[in-house]
Amino acid sequence: MKSLAAARAASLAALALAVGACSEIGDSDSTEGGSGGDGASGDPSTGPGTPGPASGTGGGSSDGGSGSAQGGSASSAGGAGSGGSDPGVCARWQADRANMSEGSWSGSIASCDPGDVSAEGRDNALKLVNLYRFLAGMPAVTHEATRNERAQACALLVHANNMLSHNPPPTWNCYTQLGADGAGSSNIASTPGVTGVDLYMADPGNDTTMGHRRWILSGSIGPIGLGTTDGYSCMQVIGGSGNTQKPFVAFPSPGVFPSGAMTASFAPVDQTGWTVQSSQIDLSGASVTVTDGGQDMPVEVVHLQQGYGDTWALRFNPQGWTTQAGHTYAVGVTGGSQPIDYEVEVVDCP
Repeated sequence: MKSLAAARAASLAALALAVGACSEIGDSDSTEGGSGGDGASGDPSTGPGTPGPASGTGGGSSDGGSGSAQGGSASSAGGAGSGGSDPGVCARWQADRANMSEGSWSGSIASCDPGDVSAEGRDNALKLVNLYRFLAGMPAVTHEATRNERAQACALLVHANNMLSHNPPPTWNCYTQLGADGAGSSNIASTPGVTGVDLYMADPGNDTTMGHRRWILSGSIGPIGLGTTDGYSCMQVIGGSGNTQKPFVAFPSPGVFPSGAMTASFAPVDQTGWTVQSSQIDLSGASVTVTDGGQDMPVEVVHLQQGYGDTWALRFNPQGWTTQAGHTYAVGVTGGSQPIDYEVEVVDCP
C-alpha cells in the first residue's frame, strides 16, 4: 500500500496533468462542468468535478442567490464564523472527525446496480459537510432520500466509466437518466464520499472557480444528496431550497479556526487558496489585504467565475508565507460594493 505522502504526491501530479488536458475540447481525460460549468475539474482517477454555475443548465434549478449588489455601505460587513471558544471549536473538530469510515457499498459495476452505501458512510460524509459549514457560521443541512438516489446513480455511472463528467453521454456504461441528472447537479469525485468532502474543500485544480467549496458553503444548498461506490462519489448540491442570507462567507473562516483544516486533504489550502464568496456584496472590483500582528502578509488575488454557490467570489493565496497556528490573520476586502473585514484565529487542535 502506498504511503499517504506518496498517494498525495501522485494525486497532485495527476491533477496537474488533467487540468492541462481540460483545455482540449473532446479530450477523453477532461471533465466537463455542465453548461457554463467548471472546465478545470479533476483527474479521472483522483480529482473532483464541479457542477456549473447556477445560471447554467447543468442539471438543476438556479439557486445562486439574487445576484444583486448592496450599495456602497460605509460600514464593513462583519464575518461571524464559528463564534465558538477555542475548546469548543477543537472539540467539534475532533468529535466530527473521530469516525471517517466510508461505510460499505452494496452495488455492483458488473450488473450496473447502484446499490447503496451503509448509513455510517453517508452520515459521516454529511457530518463533515456540516462541520465545515459550522466553521463558516452556516446552518447545518440534511440529506434527502430522492436526492440520495440520484447521487447514488451518479456515483455508479462515473465509476463504471472510470471518468468524471457532468454531461455523461448515453453511450456510457451503466447509463441511466437518473445518473446523468445527478452528474449534472453534483460535485463529483473519484474518491469515496467521506474523503470527497475534504477534497472538495481543498478544491485543487479549480483555480478559476473553487466551485466545490463554494457550493458546500453556499446559503442556497440543502437538502443535499450523497451517493458513493467504493471508489467514486457524488454530492448533489444544485437545486436546493436553502435561503440563508449572509453578507459573505469565507474559508478559512472568521473566528477560531482549526489548523488541521488547512491540510485535511490532498492539497493544503494555502496552495489552493483562501476564498471569500457573496451574493450580496459585488466583489468584482475588490482587492484583499492580510495582516498578522500589523505586518503585511502578501497575497495573490484572483477574481473567480461567477455563480458557483454564490454570485461573486475571490481567491487569494499567501505569497512567501504559510498559515501558522497561534496567529490571528486580519483580512480586509476593499473595492467591492461594501468593505469586508474579519479575523481568522488559527488554533492547533491536538
